[in-house]
Amino acid sequence: MDKILHYFPQLTGLQREQLAALEPLYNDWNQKINVVSRKDIDNLYIHHVLHSLAIAKFIQFRPGTEILDLGTGGGFPGIPLAIFSPESKFTLIDGVGKKIRVAQEIASALELKNIITLPVRSEELRQTFDFMVTRAVAGMEQLNNWSHRLIKTKMQNAIPNGWIALKGGDIQSEIKAMTRKEYVEISPIDAYFPEEYFKEKYVVYVQG
Repeated sequence: MDKILHYFPQLTGLQREQLAALEPLYNDWNQKINVVSRKDIDNLYIHHVLHSLAIAKFIQFRPGTEILDLGTGGGFPGIPLAIFSPESKFTLIDGVGKKIRVAQEIASALELKNIITLPVRSEELRQTFDFMVTRAVAGMEQLNNWSHRLIKTKMQNAIPNGWIALKGGDIQSEIKAMTRKEYVEISPIDAYFPEEYFKEKYVVYVQG
C-alpha cells in the first residue's frame, strides 16, 4: 500500500481507504474462489493494484469517459482504475461467472458507484466505449479484432479512443502479427515504477 501512496500522493482520503480495503477483501474472497494466485496474494499491491494503475500513468481519463475492462477476472485492472477515476464509468466483463461475482462483491463492498459488472463475453456486448482496457487476456491481434466494434468514434480524451493492454514478453512480434496496421504506442512500465517486477512489462495503446 505504501508504494501506491508513493507513486500517487494526490489520492483523496476516500481513495486511500478504498485501496487499503482491497487486501482484506481479496484475502477473504481468495479463500473461497481463487482469483489471485495463492502464491501471489501477498504481492497484491505491487503485482496487481500498482500494475493496474500503470494505465493511470499513461492516461488520465476525463470525467464521463466510458471504459470496458475485458476479461477482468477478479477485477483487474478495472477496480483500481475505478477507484482512481471516480468520475469515469467502468464496465467489467468476464465469461467466468465466479470471477465476475468476486469483482461485483468487491466493487459493492467499496461502494464503487462507477462500476457495472457483467458475466458476458465481448461478442455479447451491444454497447460501445471510449476505451477498452485489459490485462493478460489475449494476443494483440485478437484484442484488436475484438475491439473494433466496441470503440466509439466520438472522442473526449487527450488521446484518440482505442484499447490499452498491460502486456509482457515479445511485444514487437505481436505487433507484426496484427493484420490491421493501426497506430501503436508502447510505454515501459518500469519508467513509471522502477521495481524489478515491472521490467519487460508494458502499457500498450492501440488507436481504435
